[in-house]
Amino acid sequence: MAGQREPDIQNLINGPTSWGLATRLAVQHLERVGIEVAPLLSRSGLSSAAIAERRRIHVTAQMHFLQLVAHVSKNTWMGLALAKECDLREMGMLYYVMASSHDLNDAFTRLGRYVRLGNEALVVRLKEKPACSVEVSYTGVQRHRDQHNMELLLFALVRLCRKLVGRDLSPHKVRFVHHRTGDLTYIRRVFGCEVEFGAETDEIIFNAGTLELPVVGDDPFLNELILKMCDEAMTTRMANTSRFRTIVENNIAPLLPHAEASIGTVAKRLGLSERTFARKLAAEGLSFSEVLDQMRRELAMRYLEDDLQASQIAWLLGFHHPSSFSHACRRWTGKSPLEFRRAPVQIPTVEATA
Repeated sequence: MAGQREPDIQNLINGPTSWGLATRLAVQHLERVGIEVAPLLSRSGLSSAAIAERRRIHVTAQMHFLQLVAHVSKNTWMGLALAKECDLREMGMLYYVMASSHDLNDAFTRLGRYVRLGNEALVVRLKEKPACSVEVSYTGVQRHRDQHNMELLLFALVRLCRKLVGRDLSPHKVRFVHHRTGDLTYIRRVFGCEVEFGAETDEIIFNAGTLELPVVGDDPFLNELILKMCDEAMTTRMANTSRFRTIVENNIAPLLPHAEASIGTVAKRLGLSERTFARKLAAEGLSFSEVLDQMRRELAMRYLEDDLQASQIAWLLGFHHPSSFSHACRRWTGKSPLEFRRAPVQIPTVEATA
């Protein structure tokens, strides 16, 4: 009904927000190809007015909107397409703070400091060991719900590197936490390097010396001015808080294909005893088994829509046998994996995150 949000969207209200650049790019794409925008925005808990007026929007809503856009556009590489179309200056202050830096190392160090101005859910870190890399992660949102937004982010960062140093450089390797199957030739060609899926982290690994490359046209005077503006903007934003459930889910995701998503393993990754870990989940009215089961269900629905074989899905979800996945699928949907695939196709909707 017009003017009303789907009940599930209420769960996004207190989540981290972003400038909504990816959403605006996706809206422009839909308008170019003649697909009606308003219904997809509504399904994601967004409004045309919010996009037109460039209001901050909720990160989870943006992630869901990109999923819908990819679905209706039948473009499995939607994130890459949007990153390719983007004028990098639309990143606003974040673009100029990097473009006025001395070298790529300085540029990424400052991006890590100020990235939350553009997206409160993002964390960007420079890592020197075991290889020089830029790691991108989420806080306060569920990583396993995303695919296109992270691909957009990492390719936009590679494009930005190329623009800043004035050469067509390629990373050594790019890694994503989420899974993809099939022909990966396109994404490898776009990044110009090996691309790994099902990794433990989302990151861009650079060749030795890449981050020491100077930024073409660095401007220390502009950089000082922009840094001051960013510092002032940071002080006006509240510190991001993350529900414990989301932290747990983001630690479960890379463990699933290895069948290592146990309460003991996740608690250890978080530096907690199993008792403390269980108590923190119980404070949110949850148990580890509930969180794990709901994550598996969400991912299973996505993998079934992507036409993966049941045996592949069983492995990706950490089931020891395909029959275990089939039993779980019947419990979740009332159908076997084959029956679920034969059911009428529906546009995916936001799942409750209570």
